[in-house]
Amino acid sequence: MNKKILLWSITAALAGFLFGFDVVVISGADKKLQELWQSSDSFHGWVVMGMALWGTVIGAIFGGKPTNKYGRKKTLIVIGVLFAFSAIGSALANDPYIFALFRFIGGIGVGASTIAAPAYISEIAPANERGKLVAMYQFNIVFGILIAFLSNYLLSGSGENDWRWMLGVEAIPSILYILFAMKLPKSPRWLLSKSRLGEAKEVLAIINPTINVDEQLKAIEGADEKPDASETIFIKKYRFPLTLAFLIAFFNQFSGINAFLYYAPRIFEEAGLGESTALLSSVGIGVTNLVFTLLGVFLIDKLGRKTLMYFGSVGYIVSLSLVAMAFFFNWTGMAVPIFLFIFIAAHAVGQGAVIWVFISEIFPDHLRASGQSFGSATHWVLAALIPSLIPYLFSHPSIGAGAVFLFFTAMMVLQLLFVAFMMPETKGRTLEELQKILLKK
Repeated sequence: MNKKILLWSITAALAGFLFGFDVVVISGADKKLQELWQSSDSFHGWVVMGMALWGTVIGAIFGGKPTNKYGRKKTLIVIGVLFAFSAIGSALANDPYIFALFRFIGGIGVGASTIAAPAYISEIAPANERGKLVAMYQFNIVFGILIAFLSNYLLSGSGENDWRWMLGVEAIPSILYILFAMKLPKSPRWLLSKSRLGEAKEVLAIINPTINVDEQLKAIEGADEKPDASETIFIKKYRFPLTLAFLIAFFNQFSGINAFLYYAPRIFEEAGLGESTALLSSVGIGVTNLVFTLLGVFLIDKLGRKTLMYFGSVGYIVSLSLVAMAFFFNWTGMAVPIFLFIFIAAHAVGQGAVIWVFISEIFPDHLRASGQSFGSATHWVLAALIPSLIPYLFSHPSIGAGAVFLFFTAMMVLQLLFVAFMMPETKGRTLEELQKILLKK
């Protein structure tokens, strides 16, 4: 693999590290903040815990515009600034509304990163290695999740305001990321979309010095020939890729993954574990996520996106049904953590490894950022709604954790049908080949 492509891909994928850290770091402060501000379950779920997720919705809906207008590189740098600002502000906040505002700002960074980073990597990666390079974004997400869980565990009990340190420490990797992102070249396909032919040629020559750059330019321009400036992803021509983006994002969140990551310590305490054991079990979740994401990254270009989704779907169904049974029949001890480790493994090797790769592949160059924005917005609207409801659903006497996990199981049966009957395999094909295939459906 071209070492420069690898370095650029890793750098862009570090946005995923900040995403993972930011999303999960709040879990260590969850119950402390509710006690500090004496919040109701509803206020705590929707405002204190959920506001960052509403920020991701805004970032996902509108992040495609700067990604298209100003480029992938500049958008990635701004994302780093948002993360740093959010980390410092939320750590210093003294009331729930100011805290929620800064968490909202960080959420915008998360939502925008799910557009800019996968789009950038997919546009510089060769077809036979695109899966593993884009999947490094997901690897960095779970690495950030692991470090957040570990950081929370180590900082827990360090003082009355240990939650401030948990949240504020994110500023350090954010600033480092900004410095790294400044060294990235611009995406060649974005440069072409802006008619900056000379710059695009230079980057393409670095990406693959063994091929004829002029021929590659013709292939790219031929597949995306003279796109109508008024075209959007919502016209009939793009209905199939739009449906695919919606469904993979929909099922990603109806697995319950974000609800679980946000409330892992609370779920473990619901299952009868003590606070310290619950936090430590959360670190175990982070390790499991990391190991199986590595496996997914290794296999995605070998077995393909669809095969990994089969593995993940079956793993979801088995593990979520076991978790539901554990809550219904009051199984105690380590039963729930073990079943949830299986759940995380299934997610990491399936949906986790595939989602951002798949969405970044199925739209043409001139609409890639818009398509990413649609898929990300679908993902994050649901990621905001579902975790925000968890405190209420778990505490409601006629619902409870068992019924919630049983519902997630049913959703994963539907995902298995989607994979079997709708999802195409995108492994090993150039972006131009995929465009021709998907627009014929």
